[in-house]
Amino acid sequence: MAQVHTNKSFKSLFSVTLMAAALGLTACSTSTGSNPDVQARQDTMKNWGDAMGVMGDMAKAPDTFDTDVFKEQAAFLAEDAAKPWSHFEDPEAVGNATEAVWSNADGFSAEAENFQKVTAELNAAAQNATSMDDVKPAFGQVGASCKSCHTDFRAKDE
Repeated sequence: MAQVHTNKSFKSLFSVTLMAAALGLTACSTSTGSNPDVQARQDTMKNWGDAMGVMGDMAKAPDTFDTDVFKEQAAFLAEDAAKPWSHFEDPEAVGNATEAVWSNADGFSAEAENFQKVTAELNAAAQNATSMDDVKPAFGQVGASCKSCHTDFRAKDE
């Protein structure tokens, strides 16, 4: 059965997506000290936030949709989606991660796998997209994946 989305639900979805991208950028603003694992994963997620911001701007103003730019950003996310997870192996390299990254490793791994899946789906949708409407659902899923992982596995700012 097909889902019917109203314009209001898309606005809500994109608000969540943009908030997740902003959280990604905020995650990188905290000092990492000299830990290379923390720095590597924060750099990666900052780049993801930048890509989501570019695509999010197009989502907010669909008439600015640029097929080539969107394809490039979606391909970047899909290609980079597996990059930071090995940098969470050391429980001493906390950064902005919560203790749940290590105590709920299966849940964290499931979030990482979902992110890789939804970025691949966004990339696939983007390759044939002619408008923002063609990629809205997949773009929303990427934002939801970011938010879901940050909800459980990223320390809250005080």
